[in-house]
Amino acid sequence: MDTVQTPLGKNKNAPGGSAVYAALSASCFTDTKIVSIAGTDFPDKYLKVLKAKNIDLSGIQLKKGKTFRWEGRYGWDFDSARTIATHLNLLKDFNPALTEEDKKCKFVFLANNDPEIQLKIIKQLRCPKLIAADTIEFWINNKRAKLVEVLKKIDILIINEGEARLLTQEPNLIAAAKKIVSYGSPRVIIKKGEHGLLYVAKNKFFSYPAYPLERVCDPTGAGDSFAGAFLGYLSVAGKLNEAKYRKALIMASAVASYTVEGFDIRVLSKLNRSLINKRYGEFKELTRA
Repeated sequence: MDTVQTPLGKNKNAPGGSAVYAALSASCFTDTKIVSIAGTDFPDKYLKVLKAKNIDLSGIQLKKGKTFRWEGRYGWDFDSARTIATHLNLLKDFNPALTEEDKKCKFVFLANNDPEIQLKIIKQLRCPKLIAADTIEFWINNKRAKLVEVLKKIDILIINEGEARLLTQEPNLIAAAKKIVSYGSPRVIIKKGEHGLLYVAKNKFFSYPAYPLERVCDPTGAGDSFAGAFLGYLSVAGKLNEAKYRKALIMASAVASYTVEGFDIRVLSKLNRSLINKRYGEFKELTRA
């Protein structure tokens, strides 16, 4: 659950969490399942929103207690939020147990979470085709060693520019990305908000701008929407190659650009493939000489 304040207003006790945003965006492309934990304070109406998008919720542990909560404030630049409070609540004792079917999953997004929990999930997977992971300042500051261990076991790290600099102590983002690759993750995506993103792999570099929006309402969840759409598209794209990765990046950016146009999941929950394809086409025109 999130409480977010932006120059356009305050949104209290809204549906949040990396898995929620990622699953909603991935569901525009493929079958999706959430493995997570929530408390009795998580409103049933938001679970119904997820079910309406055919997201499998059987992996969510519903327990007595409070859901993970985050409160933050954005300034007029909207690039990053100032964290006011983080309450782990039930997440502190979350022990993810994958079903036999879950263990066979080929495309896995390790949403923002304790690196120790991410490692527990990785150990249960049988033969994944692609694992992507996200993290935040909280885990970089408090569990950096475990996070670096995660990087050795994944295929892609998705991170914003402030987190990339914090993790590597490199002011230059290209140098930061290369250092992250040296830690073990073969690919890294660095999100730069309104300035687009950088994609770096061994001997590969790709950069493009963000979609130009006249009005940004709430950037919360944009990165997770990006990650979900990125993996969702790749899961149905066939044999993976650099061209597929690059198309997935633009598809994912199209989804994220819709997310920020409203508070919480209001726009994302109504998104469909037709709208995504429309904005993907606009992206292509935007970058064509």
